Amino acid sequence: MAICQASSEQVEVAVFARAPAPGRAKTRLLPVLGSVGAARLQRRLTLRALSLAHAAAIGPVTLWAADYRHRFFRALQARSGVDLRAQIDGDLGARMAAVFAAHGGPLLLIGSDCPALSVADLTAAAKALRETGKDAVEAVFIPAEDGGYVLVGLRRPQPLLFSGIDWGSQQVMAQTRERLGDLGLRWQELPALWDVDRPEDLARLAVFEEFAEWLR
Repeated sequence: MAICQASSEQVEVAVFARAPAPGRAKTRLLPVLGSVGAARLQRRLTLRALSLAHAAAIGPVTLWAADYRHRFFRALQARSGVDLRAQIDGDLGARMAAVFAAHGGPLLLIGSDCPALSVADLTAAAKALRETGKDAVEAVFIPAEDGGYVLVGLRRPQPLLFSGIDWGSQQVMAQTRERLGDLGLRWQELPALWDVDRPEDLARLAVFEEFAEWLR
């Protein structure tokens, strides 16, 4: 009988982030927070995502930034020494595929929009990719309650997984499941989480101490 075991290999973590530029960051929250407030929230969420990725201690951490020449990213790199890289041009799928291609091996990709994401979630996702034996998977996901996903992990690049998806719609995870089936890939899904995209999400964000006082 085959036994499913976990290897000890490192699983890298890539963090996707946008520059905290007023008027361009968190645009759906502008009516509530204003341009400066939305940019400040983007900054805080990015810092939290990076801190989380490092705290998980499952492998090297890389920050993939849109507008990577923005002073926020440059200051962050100078202060912390984070491995900062530029996202390519293209839709979200093309940009994610490029990150997996650049890393090559086991990798978790997260955004900065999910304050509910925890060290335990990253550890569980990494464990799924490390499993060997008959129950091993080639991909792991944490779905988002809005129909997308907040984490995707792959053992190796799968560029076709990210093409032809209606990014930004409520069909992202459903379409991704179809694509996984078409490609013959085995995958695991961890419990769904929520992200911060809409004004109604701010009430949930307020339960986190690091955001509560700022949101008052």
